Amino acid sequence: MNEAREFKFDEISVFCIVRDLLKNLWVILLAAAAAWLAVTGMMSFRYVPEYTAQATMAVNAKGSSSAYSSLSLTNQMAGVFSEVFDSNVLKKKIAKDLGEKSIDESIRASVIEETNLITLQVTSENPRQAYMVIQSAIENYGEVSDYLFSNATLRIVQEPAVPYAPSNTMNISRIQKIAGLFGAAAVAGAIVLLSVLRFTVKTREGGKRSLDGRILEVIPYERKNKTVRGVLKKLNKSILISSALVSMSFCEAVRKTATRLDHHMQRREQKVLIVTSVSENEGKSSVAANLALALAEKGRKVLLIDVDLKKPALYKVFEKQQENRKYLSDYLEKKAGVKDVLFYEKKERIYTVFQKKGIHNAAKYLDSPEMGALIHAGRKKMDYVILDTPPMSVSSDAELILKMADNAVLIVRQDWTDIRATNDASDTIRQTGVDFTGFILNAFFRENLWNSFREHSYYGYSRNDDSGEV
Repeated sequence: MNEAREFKFDEISVFCIVRDLLKNLWVILLAAAAAWLAVTGMMSFRYVPEYTAQATMAVNAKGSSSAYSSLSLTNQMAGVFSEVFDSNVLKKKIAKDLGEKSIDESIRASVIEETNLITLQVTSENPRQAYMVIQSAIENYGEVSDYLFSNATLRIVQEPAVPYAPSNTMNISRIQKIAGLFGAAAVAGAIVLLSVLRFTVKTREGGKRSLDGRILEVIPYERKNKTVRGVLKKLNKSILISSALVSMSFCEAVRKTATRLDHHMQRREQKVLIVTSVSENEGKSSVAANLALALAEKGRKVLLIDVDLKKPALYKVFEKQQENRKYLSDYLEKKAGVKDVLFYEKKERIYTVFQKKGIHNAAKYLDSPEMGALIHAGRKKMDYVILDTPPMSVSSDAELILKMADNAVLIVRQDWTDIRATNDASDTIRQTGVDFTGFILNAFFRENLWNSFREHSYYGYSRNDDSGEV
């Protein structure tokens, strides 16, 4: 398949994006914390504490006690006093008074509005130095101001004191919050971008456009915990359509798939169906089991065989862990006959051959005459033989079984396997000459079915074959 592709918005799944964000929430939080700490460290490294000594002085007009006159004079002389205290002449006198060559401290004078008061501030990196400079400024300003004006005087209202705390307190809380949010947003944006651009099947529309084959059905995601009449109930480890707690949408999707396969295979007189996937954990064993149940509901005689000899799973799907029975490996190793490993499940009304433990050199057994004889016997006695095979990307065992089958379907889980690998697997099936019916999209959380997961199936279906005889 061509690597280049045209991106469509209908390929975006909100569920997949939210799932990726929740799955990587710790990364997002870690990015926020890293940004927070980085800003804190940088600001702390650059932070230099400054101390401000302050004095308040009142401007009085010489020979006048009028408040209006003092206020008016203050407004007129504010700029002049500011220039005096910030003048180089006064700074030289202060430096000489303190026995230094020069001073670097900042000296500011500002008028308090609507008053005749002036605030004098000296800022320095050393609190004692700030106090010494402001004291010297107060003592020496008169020598400079007499050259500029002589009709106003300054009276100390609040004496300066040695500052004990920095005046430029490092208040970076807002910057820390912004940095944390930016770090989290940047990582979350990267996760969303990777989720959107990941070349997997996320929606049915995307699957139709990208997969090289027909989509038989979309089986929705099914939760294992259900609330029935206000009581939380947990399903078995597997989800089977025979359970009353399984949702109607899930059951109907499985039954539609089984009906389509039934019609397709009957028209072509096919009996042996392979259910496989590309990767592990795509739900092929669950789909194979449910297809067998759905076909049995239609009155078909079905044999379900677990040929995944490396990681068998069907015995778990049907909760048969505790049973003492013969398994497929016993038959393939000639330790048991066909009737010893073939069981009729009365509750499910299907015939099964299970495998419990993984075995080495599985390819030798799958390619053996015994395996061919078992499938041949199934062809003669059953309407359908469903084979649950290993994932095609894990081993070549599935390809060994293909030559014994009539039909095959690929299970594709939502946002799980690269589409190119899935298409390569479908090409491999076609090259063996097996009829490839198409893809079954499994465990799909479709955004238009938000409420469907609360629906539950309480329907009963009649089954024709109740004898259990082969």
